[in-house]
Amino acid sequence: MIPRTTTILAAALLFPACSPLDLINGSVDDDEIVIHADIAYGDHSRQSLNVYVPGGSAADERKVVVFFYGGRWQNGSKADYLFVGDALADAGIVTVIPDHRLYPEVRFPEFVEDSADAVRWVRTHIDEYGGDPDEIYLAGHSSGAYLATLLGLDESRLEPTGIRGVVGISGPYDFLPFYSEELADTFAGASNELATQPISFVDGDEPPMLLITGEDDDTVDPGNTRRLAERIRERGGRVQTRIYPDTGHYMIVAAIARPLRSFAPTLDDLLGFVASGAR
Repeated sequence: MIPRTTTILAAALLFPACSPLDLINGSVDDDEIVIHADIAYGDHSRQSLNVYVPGGSAADERKVVVFFYGGRWQNGSKADYLFVGDALADAGIVTVIPDHRLYPEVRFPEFVEDSADAVRWVRTHIDEYGGDPDEIYLAGHSSGAYLATLLGLDESRLEPTGIRGVVGISGPYDFLPFYSEELADTFAGASNELATQPISFVDGDEPPMLLITGEDDDTVDPGNTRRLAERIRERGGRVQTRIYPDTGHYMIVAAIARPLRSFAPTLDDLLGFVASGAR
């Protein structure tokens, strides 16, 4: 029998008025982790991040995941993803969740540059929180998966930073032509449209990637995952894919939360990839 709390949370994902993220985060017991909130990595109020540190002592520096959340590059808050920080830190990983500036205040590439700056901060400072700066993994969901994969693929965005692997969850990686005026305006700062697409930067020398999507995703076409994986394999890169049946765009990330993990193995696959050293 599915627990009542799980049923309520799953139903809330289908009815946004129920504030599903609040419900999910309300189920988190964060007594076993340490949260360092609102650390600035830049001067703007949205250039800040939260660090989630596993409780207890560690003999060695821990692996690090930088997680970028979704929201069409125009909404979202790091505070909404307490459930992600808690899940990963509970598994022994130092976890960083950054905010970035949002459209329409900024356009491409500013939100990408913010995300790159957050990763640079992690490389410089994460040892102060018990993390290993040579064991950094990027991960994200939806537009956050776009940010994670673009930073992993486009070498011009980051000087060498020790990125060991990238996990993209239900991300848009190959979505030309832009299907709305708003989306075209979001990327109006690009020198050319191809420069906005993560798939354009595959050269076979990128960090290993794990690309996860749901077959029932009607928000971001699962073909994005298939096409990016195919391009990486064609160029001789390393990529794994996980395509979950009967799974939609929001449940695939919500399943990271403890009460919803029976709906999709997102957390297990992410942790397995990091634990294996992205091999």
